Amino acid sequence: MKFERSAGILLHPTSLPSEYGIGDLGKDAFQFIDFLEKSGQKLWQVFPLGPTGYGDSPYQCFSAFAGNPNIISPDKLRGEGLLSENDLRNIPVHNPHQIDYGQIIEYKKSLLRKAFSNFKLNFISFKNDFESFCNENSDWLDDFSFFMAAKDAHAGIVWKDWDKGLVRRDKKVMKDWEERLSDDILYHKFVQFVFFKQWYSVKEYANSKGIKIIGDMPIFIAYDSADLWSNKHLFTVDENGKLEKVAGVPPDYFSPTGQLWGNPLYRWKEMEKDDFLWWRKRFSNLFKMVDIVRIDHFRGFEAYWEIPGDAPTAETGRWVKAPGEKLFKSVLSHLGDVPILAEDLGVITPEVEALRDKFNFPGMKILQFAFGTGMETKFLPHNYVQNCVVYTGSHDNDTTRAYFEKAKQDKSSDIYEHMQKYLNYYGDDVVYELIRLAYASVANFVIIPMQDILNLGGEARMNFPGKLGGNWTWRFTWDQIGENLHLKYLGLAKLYERPPKPRKVEKIETVEAE
Repeated sequence: MKFERSAGILLHPTSLPSEYGIGDLGKDAFQFIDFLEKSGQKLWQVFPLGPTGYGDSPYQCFSAFAGNPNIISPDKLRGEGLLSENDLRNIPVHNPHQIDYGQIIEYKKSLLRKAFSNFKLNFISFKNDFESFCNENSDWLDDFSFFMAAKDAHAGIVWKDWDKGLVRRDKKVMKDWEERLSDDILYHKFVQFVFFKQWYSVKEYANSKGIKIIGDMPIFIAYDSADLWSNKHLFTVDENGKLEKVAGVPPDYFSPTGQLWGNPLYRWKEMEKDDFLWWRKRFSNLFKMVDIVRIDHFRGFEAYWEIPGDAPTAETGRWVKAPGEKLFKSVLSHLGDVPILAEDLGVITPEVEALRDKFNFPGMKILQFAFGTGMETKFLPHNYVQNCVVYTGSHDNDTTRAYFEKAKQDKSSDIYEHMQKYLNYYGDDVVYELIRLAYASVANFVIIPMQDILNLGGEARMNFPGKLGGNWTWRFTWDQIGENLHLKYLGLAKLYERPPKPRKVEKIETVEAE
């Protein structure tokens, strides 16, 4: 897949402005797309769009296929007659720059329940579209809706602690519960129907403006997910849900005991039996939702750190070879030459690079990692290849402004001094100069987090890896966007030819040499 030289912005929909306490798929999503277009941007990158669970992380979802109910737009529901003006009067008081998930989740649930009641009352007007949606997505929708309804019936506890017949998916027990939960199962199908209708409307609008959406695929699924509950034979759990092997990363300089993620691993031999059908369905579903897919923790497709399920830390793990080459050959042979980006950060061996390059997947460059003694020189722009994506920072980093402010204060570090020398810039607007450096690089894609576009400090950081709670809450407001901000980035896009200008091809007449 050939990637055209382009620029874009990283912003999850939850971070959009909205009067309902969390960004959604309503008018502000369309206004953001207009801002992208006016700014010369061709890419909008988002995090995984699935239904979030404990910790509110988009990288730990109840399903690898479903959508997040929290970003459904109440205004759009009102526009379809599913909510009334009166239903939307008592919006909880909230901080426009920070999401209170505890408050917002309950509020959104109450609105969706009201919308569901109205949906049933007016079912005839939605019948054809709803039934088509359910039929087209039955592969994952039936299990997911059952899973969520059963989870609600068990007060939200992890599925392994449910009724034992449900845990083991005993046919008679499943049938009994399906009848008992029929209305709740229908509710969760309705929620997904609404989500996808709204999301596809946003995507269609973005595409009509020449903007492609980059989605995100975490390599691992969450333990507490419909994917695991309904496909235990594909993962490293027994029939009762006990984890046999889990994911993580080995000990290093930053963490002497490693990182114990706790996600189930894949039974790759089992997955190979049907030519990775589960993975092909997963890629196919995501490529309906987005235009380009970024794979998180790409290195795990070459080899992964396998830890015993009962281990207290990640120290006792081992590296196990993964069938990444077979998997991607299968995906590409069935889906065609689909556009995939590889998040190739962390412990990257020559074997990981060879897997990435065999399929010509662009890797990632992070400018925050480029400067200072001991940092990897591959992140310095003079070492880039064209086939890569450059970011100032990622969702796991502090904002670029906060990062370099701290570096400036740290007298034991040469990060700030190195950055100044490299840029030949000694002024105060460091963030813009780094963004300009990214635009000027040979990297085909440059994607800047919205926090850096707005030059925000540490208060706008999205995620603190290893910290429980308080993550994924940042939002912007329209008053933070200056009147001429779009012109600044339109100018950069034009100056550094993102996208390239059409070139005139000169033709000359030639004759054969005598």
